[in-house]
Amino acid sequence: MAESAGEKPADERPKWDNKVQYMLTCIGFAVGLGNVWRFPYLCQIYGGGAFLIPYLIALVFEGLPLLYLELAIGQRLRLGSIGVWNSISPYLGGVGMASMIVSFLVGVYYNTILAWVLWYLFHSFQNPLPWSECPVNDDRTGYVQECVDSTPVNYFWYRQTLNVTANIETSGSLQWWLVLCLATAWCIVYICFIKGIETIGKAVYVTATFPYLVLTIFIVRALTLPGATDGILYLFTPEWEILMKPQVWLDAATQIFFSLSLAFGGLIAFSSYNPQKNDCERDAVIVGCINSATSIYASIPIFAILGFKATSNYNSCLESNILSLTNSFDVGDQNITIENYNSWLDSLNRTDSVSVARLNLTKCNLQTFLDQSASGTGLAFIVFTEAVISMPGSQVWAVLFFIMLFSLGLSSMFGNLEGVLAPLRDLKVVPKWMPPQLFTAFIALLSFLVGLVFTMGSGNYWLEIFNNYVGSVSLLIIAFFELVGVIGFRGIRQFGDDIEFMTGRRPNLFWKACWLVISPLLLLVVFLAYIVVQVQTTPTYPAWNPDYVDFPQTEVQPYPTWVFVICVLLVAIPVAPIPIVALYKCISNLFRTTETDVQNRPSNPYCNEGFDKDT
Repeated sequence: MAESAGEKPADERPKWDNKVQYMLTCIGFAVGLGNVWRFPYLCQIYGGGAFLIPYLIALVFEGLPLLYLELAIGQRLRLGSIGVWNSISPYLGGVGMASMIVSFLVGVYYNTILAWVLWYLFHSFQNPLPWSECPVNDDRTGYVQECVDSTPVNYFWYRQTLNVTANIETSGSLQWWLVLCLATAWCIVYICFIKGIETIGKAVYVTATFPYLVLTIFIVRALTLPGATDGILYLFTPEWEILMKPQVWLDAATQIFFSLSLAFGGLIAFSSYNPQKNDCERDAVIVGCINSATSIYASIPIFAILGFKATSNYNSCLESNILSLTNSFDVGDQNITIENYNSWLDSLNRTDSVSVARLNLTKCNLQTFLDQSASGTGLAFIVFTEAVISMPGSQVWAVLFFIMLFSLGLSSMFGNLEGVLAPLRDLKVVPKWMPPQLFTAFIALLSFLVGLVFTMGSGNYWLEIFNNYVGSVSLLIIAFFELVGVIGFRGIRQFGDDIEFMTGRRPNLFWKACWLVISPLLLLVVFLAYIVVQVQTTPTYPAWNPDYVDFPQTEVQPYPTWVFVICVLLVAIPVAPIPIVALYKCISNLFRTTETDVQNRPSNPYCNEGFDKDT
């Protein structure tokens, strides 16, 4: 088969040292922080095991087909995202630019999370852990009041780590410790990336495998904790009626989509370093299944530990009530214990209910403590750190946990950075006099400077905005046009020929049905559902305000108008190149067209320069 337009000879493209490096890199890119702190949360709030049904349906009909498409087209054309779509049609160049912009913006804020992880990792070696007790106030007459009013864990996160402002409109200053951690995180990423896939391939042996070792250690330890069984049962006990809610299916579809890191361009870039005779179908199935299995695997230790935390809180609640009862009633020689608390309380209510009522005992319910869900930074930096305090050898478990998070995030950063560098190299925007290592350093430095906004007092609020709007609907739009590009422009027949050339067999009916109908339809449904949900709700954010009347509860505030405008821009700007480039190409061709060109050009209603006649 003749090579398609825009392909490079095989010897001009770098190659992976072996297949293991490639697979580990793709798995590391797909398996990220979301598998640990987003998937368990969705399982918890959406009926436990019942959530797996829409999740697996989305994996089969949305995630795997798009993953297969990206790996296949990158491997066949051996180019980055911009090069791939320009090769298929000049009118699709904006799709690659959109992926590159999203990868850059996501990488900028994603590495800030790694900076937070480093900060906690540095402090995890202290004994006792710094978030286990409140600091003394300036007058040394007691503890800091903000810490007393909340908890040591919350105080360490919001004040000693973020030094967060009371709202997003108050920027605050740069926090020097976060600036240093962010610089360290970018230096580590750069060192791993200094020679491209040559050094990435070596780094992933550690970054992609170490999290599984830590998760296994955590599973063994967590299952021995009191209350672990309650946490796991709570996670996987199905509530089938919750499947009737449309929001469950929407979140399942978006979770599998973003979990696989689709539409970022990184997977296209990684697969472009493969030999063309490689079974990309098998690779897609393996990467997709390992990613989803990891999400389930990570949920076990997470919820075993959360069950331990809930049980500890429940027992503390009972002990507080027992102390009140013991001080107020003569219980004789018998002791009120956690085991006989309920029977004692029933007995006292029958004999002296008025006195019991005056004590205002706390209602202790294990289910209530298990219902206290958290995701994202709340799970990693608040809920989990609080649970670790009560575990024997807490420093060891804290160190392991944050090293695991850093490894997960570092592997994902490889994909984000490659999604920026590979397209720029293919566009030949790198000056000839500039070594590749220097250009990589320039991109890392630029990302670091932009990321300084997240180290300000209001940085956490801005990071949540970027997380919610940059890597959301824009990726759905990019993925939709990827399907349009491969199936509509390159053509299902030509794409089938490409796959047969690489794997020795043509795609089966399932893959074709997904690419032609099912996957585009699912993307449209998820996109429309997302828009409907956004229109019906007022965007708000939780602010940490010590002056709030219900403090230490976070104060839910609406976004100011100017911030909401920025939210809209963060969705629109990444995808703007798609129509702009297509329109520019069409207008340029109209101005260049002569009467002879019009007569000789094949009739096509789609401005189809770049089409293969066989398409």
